[in-house]
Amino acid sequence: MSATHIDVTAIDFGVLGTWMDEQGLPGGEFGAAEALLGGTQNVMIRFSRGGVPYILRRPPLHLRARSNEVLRREARVLGALRDTPVAAPRLIAACTDENVMGGAVFYLMEPVSGFNPTTELPQPHAGDPAIRHRMGLEAAMALAELGRVDHVAVGLGGFGRPEGFLDRQVPRWMGELESYAELPGYPGPGIPGLERTAGWLEGNRPASFTPGVMHGDYHLANLMYAYDGPRVAAIVDWEMCTIGDPLLDLGWLLATWPTADGGAMLPGAVDGLPPAAELVACYASLSDRDVSAVDWYAALACFKLGIVLEGTHARACAGKAPKDIGDLLHATTLALFERAQTFM
Repeated sequence: MSATHIDVTAIDFGVLGTWMDEQGLPGGEFGAAEALLGGTQNVMIRFSRGGVPYILRRPPLHLRARSNEVLRREARVLGALRDTPVAAPRLIAACTDENVMGGAVFYLMEPVSGFNPTTELPQPHAGDPAIRHRMGLEAAMALAELGRVDHVAVGLGGFGRPEGFLDRQVPRWMGELESYAELPGYPGPGIPGLERTAGWLEGNRPASFTPGVMHGDYHLANLMYAYDGPRVAAIVDWEMCTIGDPLLDLGWLLATWPTADGGAMLPGAVDGLPPAAELVACYASLSDRDVSAVDWYAALACFKLGIVLEGTHARACAGKAPKDIGDLLHATTLALFERAQTFM
């Protein structure tokens, strides 16, 4: 195997081969391998063995405190969704024992044939406005499919803490924001509308919800589309998955959705997508969930995502992240809180 296109410190293919044999997977020689670019710090490597293609996913080379636990959770959810209609990558096998591969857990999944619309837009999508419009509706349809999963029936009972999920959100994320003060050099968030947004969310919280599987970071950059049409080929990057209120995923999609005036929270926004109201109507037509409070969920998504991104700004102020990235994400945080006001 050539190591020219892969960080060989990430994967020991000798160990991997032995483990695959133990799982009863096809044997044979390893073929070419390449690292795949993604939106997270997790490592993804495409390789083949015996002519069969695989994607391996493992935590970053420099493990964080919860890196292995996050991958274990991802693998468990993907395994639970494997026999459902949800457009999730198909899990092949998971190694949840961190002692097998130098301290890191990992899993294998089938490659997905598709593209991410925030990084490329091939034909026929680029040249057909009807396809691009349908792509937006398909994002809502794929999310509704996830929201229909009975998490207990697929083996995810006890996976999260759905009791009090909505009650915890504002205190949890205000506490996260306050923790950034421990980073030297961080001047504080300076986020206009922070307290007002937090107060409105607490005062207008839905009284109840039906628990279900949440992706946790549902937006266009985490979707892959089929090359031959508008269908969502796969929802990717499940590292924030839990059992909570699936309507927060819908709110997350709205919080990050391109606006009619060209505003976008994600790079490479696609032209010609349907307006947010159409997404909500499409989702509602395929779901038993009450979407009447969808603006609350969208405002909560702006609030939560803004605070998450502000963490990188705080780390940049402390010299623990690039300053240009910190500045960019702080600006995005401010824009998210501005957008939150439009939902309130």
